[in-house]
Amino acid sequence: MRAVRIHQFGTAENLIYEDDVPEPTPQHGEVKVRVHACALNHLDIWVRNGIPAYQTPLPHILGSDIAGEVAEVGPGVTDWRPGDLVVIYPVISCGQCRFCRTGRENLCVQVQVIGAHRAGGYAEYIVVPARNLLPKPTILSYEEASAVPLVFLTAWHMLMTLGRLQPGEWVLIMGGSSGVGSAGIQIAKLRGALVIATAGNETKMQKCLELGADAVVNHNDPEWWKKVKELTEGEGIDVVFEHIGQAVFDSCVRLLNKGGRLVTCGATTGQTAQFDIRYVFSREIEIHGAYIGTRAELAQLLPHVERGRLKPVVDSVFPLAEARKAHEKLESRDFFGKIVLKI
Repeated sequence: MRAVRIHQFGTAENLIYEDDVPEPTPQHGEVKVRVHACALNHLDIWVRNGIPAYQTPLPHILGSDIAGEVAEVGPGVTDWRPGDLVVIYPVISCGQCRFCRTGRENLCVQVQVIGAHRAGGYAEYIVVPARNLLPKPTILSYEEASAVPLVFLTAWHMLMTLGRLQPGEWVLIMGGSSGVGSAGIQIAKLRGALVIATAGNETKMQKCLELGADAVVNHNDPEWWKKVKELTEGEGIDVVFEHIGQAVFDSCVRLLNKGGRLVTCGATTGQTAQFDIRYVFSREIEIHGAYIGTRAELAQLLPHVERGRLKPVVDSVFPLAEARKAHEKLESRDFFGKIVLKI
């Protein structure tokens, strides 16, 4: 089959397009999916560069966000048939540990993220457990559908589950032009919150407004946080949606109102943050880490996608053979929403 693999960690030059990669075969309880589209994430870059914690085997196929159709079902699978159109929940869990038993399979002690711990979607075919499949929203193309699972699930987990966002609250969406940020804006508005987003230039700021943000500030302005404070008339933010890390973390903590919640899922500008602990205990601030989300949460949000209340934003589509160019665009940050590979 056709696939893009890495045989060693490093730059985008290590993404190798091949047309003779062996096709995977579904085992008991598994399904073989014909991949039609796979959206990129910053996770792809981190895995490509080599993260020791993931222990990614080489050669490796990247890609966590997948839309396609069932090609073959393994023994014991009765819920799916060849031809069914699907999206894939990107977390594979053991189903036995205490986290899995309590519905928190994203925290499974043996957790595997598709495209990080095991082969992903930069290929014609992928094999996954049958329970990882969910119906593809009928109103979306494959390219649009691939832009849903990881970012919308993460954003939903951050805002609805961990952040407990309430109607009328102020929410700050850092990096609103990213895939997860554009999802966060839409989910926050669906919830009835007052949304302030940040972006890096006028074009991206305007697109955030078009997605529903009530106000946008340029996070490249050294005093961006003052403008956020002014927009809330000095009240501060109830929920901060953060995935940038070191460069903004202290400012995000300081912007939180009493009882505020900060939820973070990334650290693209650095992994070490400093902040004043007194702000945390004196205001009863909560700081949460978010790791993707659960299958139940993905199933909960997909009906909103089906009804057009949440819509993935696709910036550009590349053929599989141009995966290097797609990664270069992702690293340039010159995009809004999601970059997708068409298989």
